[in-house]
Amino acid sequence: MDGLFHASRLASDSTGGVYRVGLPETSEVFSGGHLLADVDGPLTTPWRVLAMGPLKTVMESTLGTDLAAPAVAVDKARLKPGPASWSWALLKDEGTVYDVQKRFIDYAANMHWPYTLVDADWDRKIGDAKMKELADYAKTQGVGLMAWYNSSGAWNDTEYSPKSALLTKEARAKEFARLKAIGIKGMKIDFFGGDGASMQAYYVDLLKETSAAGLLLNFHGATLPRGWARTYPNLMTTEAVKGFEFATFSQEDQDKVVRHAAMLPFARNLFDPMDFTPMVFANIPNIKRATRNGFELAESVVFLSGIQHYAETPEGMATVPAFVKQLLRELPRHWDEVRFLDGEPGKFVVLARRAGKQWFVAGMNADDTPREVQLDLSWLGKRQGQLITDGAGEREFAESQLAAPAASLTLVPHGGFVARFRQ
Repeated sequence: MDGLFHASRLASDSTGGVYRVGLPETSEVFSGGHLLADVDGPLTTPWRVLAMGPLKTVMESTLGTDLAAPAVAVDKARLKPGPASWSWALLKDEGTVYDVQKRFIDYAANMHWPYTLVDADWDRKIGDAKMKELADYAKTQGVGLMAWYNSSGAWNDTEYSPKSALLTKEARAKEFARLKAIGIKGMKIDFFGGDGASMQAYYVDLLKETSAAGLLLNFHGATLPRGWARTYPNLMTTEAVKGFEFATFSQEDQDKVVRHAAMLPFARNLFDPMDFTPMVFANIPNIKRATRNGFELAESVVFLSGIQHYAETPEGMATVPAFVKQLLRELPRHWDEVRFLDGEPGKFVVLARRAGKQWFVAGMNADDTPREVQLDLSWLGKRQGQLITDGAGEREFAESQLAAPAASLTLVPHGGFVARFRQ
């Protein structure tokens, strides 16, 4: 997807089991822009991709990114993936103030996380001068700031700001210079308008120009990235999913999140980074959480995102044992290999991820009953691993050992685990 063609999807109507390619709706355009591909000369369509085969073949495939264009030239020293603290998930708009953001910087530093995301309305509630103070302070703590932006335009009537600052190349250059002067490392750009060709061109312009400016990028409220993270390595993550925030708005969505989360590794997160914003161990305001703590911890390994924006607050993280915090401090910033071990979409999943010579195995059970899983860990030889699972209580953890080459585990309902095998 190079900005010349509209994006497509499978149409929701599949009468008789026949799926058709659906086009974007007429509103899915950049202000005044065109909907469908319109080029001079020969028209070359983008790839349409189907990954077919046994679950292991599909889950370990890289087809979706292999067909994207090779990476553009980029300053690799600036490409630093890793977790971020983020106040908005649980504190919402009221948390975007100076004192709260400084507390979340301290939280990120304590957890050895490289980023803090400052969300919508920072320009009005904090302002450039105090934002620079935050960025300067964060730098002393080894933390970089990400800043939220509104994509704006006629497709978007939200009032959140900064707004209408990215609509032309000249405006974007001015804004990128502003961010660099403040000391911001990257942007979260939200509320995009869909899949029309002119909107695709807007995404690609943002990708090219932030890459050249040395800024990291997160597309939120956005379309599927369709391999863009390969072509533009500064694209750390993209939402394009009904993520954790939806499960904070209503109990109905919270009750659905368990099976939804157990489906995502097989679908949305199969090829592309996903900004689900996972992981809460304590309470969600006005909501009864449906997941156990082991399930939440497993999301930190199962879900793939260049910057993993964790939803938990400093106060919630203080409720978990030291061995859990230590694991989250030491999780790798990127992965070298993935292995699918077991699972069924919407029911359960067990994945193994390698970083260097370390392996992490994680699993989630979306069922209302316990599930026995048999794990073939023969590639690990006879290594012993640290195992973190759900404890006896609803919000408790337990720590033990897991031995290769074969292991049997019982996953509690709505629970999960993470196992770590060092060299």
